[in-house]
Amino acid sequence: MRRPLARSLTALAAATLLIPALGACSDEPAGLVIYSGRNENLVGPLIEKLEDSLNTRVEVRYGDSAELSAQLLEEGDETEAGLFLSQDAGALGALSKEGRLAPLPSSTLDEVAPSHRSAAGDWVGVSGRVRVLAYNPDKAATPPDSVHDLVKPEWKGKVGYAPTNASFQAFVTGMRVLEGDDATRTWLKGLKANKPKAYEKNDEVLRAVDEGEVSLGLLNHYYWFAKAAEEGEDKIKARIHFLPEGDPGGLVNVAGVGKLKGADKKQSEYAQKAVDFLLSAESQKHFADETKEYPLAAGVKAANGLPPLDSLQPPKIDLGRLDSLKETLAMLQDVGMV
Repeated sequence: MRRPLARSLTALAAATLLIPALGACSDEPAGLVIYSGRNENLVGPLIEKLEDSLNTRVEVRYGDSAELSAQLLEEGDETEAGLFLSQDAGALGALSKEGRLAPLPSSTLDEVAPSHRSAAGDWVGVSGRVRVLAYNPDKAATPPDSVHDLVKPEWKGKVGYAPTNASFQAFVTGMRVLEGDDATRTWLKGLKANKPKAYEKNDEVLRAVDEGEVSLGLLNHYYWFAKAAEEGEDKIKARIHFLPEGDPGGLVNVAGVGKLKGADKKQSEYAQKAVDFLLSAESQKHFADETKEYPLAAGVKAANGLPPLDSLQPPKIDLGRLDSLKETLAMLQDVGMV
């Protein structure tokens, strides 16, 4: 049975608005309200530090980035939020396209490379992740250099992926932007015909590769580095391959942040300070050390073992154009992947 194209926004609102606010005093008005598409386990410690830095209560409402973006478009100027922290650039691009984000000062924008921020100057990336191929050396001694090779007969039934996961869908959106809808649909149909094994999450894909359940897996780089840090690199059979020459499978996406239009002056000031805090050395080091993502500002280096970001060969793409998730979901549904 095919899944619905998207979950109900009403259900989303009911779920997200019940998230308890941070702060010791629950009846104290929040100085800043954040809608966060990033998981609380990943950014909760940073939010607590942000609250101390701002010296005001910060209220966070967690949810799916794409659905929170849609919710913010629905709320318009009536939103209570002053800041949107997104898991990916596409959700920010959707808000930017509709004029729902406030411009950021050049001093903030200049903290991040142009490729990792909005061309319109209204959002910035705060951490980066790279799409990679995980592979089991016993099953795939030489992994392919392109996702286009995954439709070849030698990989039939040997590829793991997470079609309902946001990062896979962002990658497909990137392929649509880079190569067009027709070419992307053809590739998806070819992959589907090659009988890949579907999993719900990236970490399940990595487990399947590590245990030899599949030979290859499509996922984000940091899942492998987090597992290696936790268990020891010598305990992991799986390895990862960074795809060369601008292959769409090597997309570099970002988690990013933008200030929302409609916020009052005081909350807007807090929102700007929050953006700068997320670009600070303290926050960037958190992303490098704790989540194994790529830091994008403050001169902070990536975690040990990660190749430098500027040494990679990702496809050149305006990340703001990753906003057409609805069309990607429709395509994935059309080919029977979701």
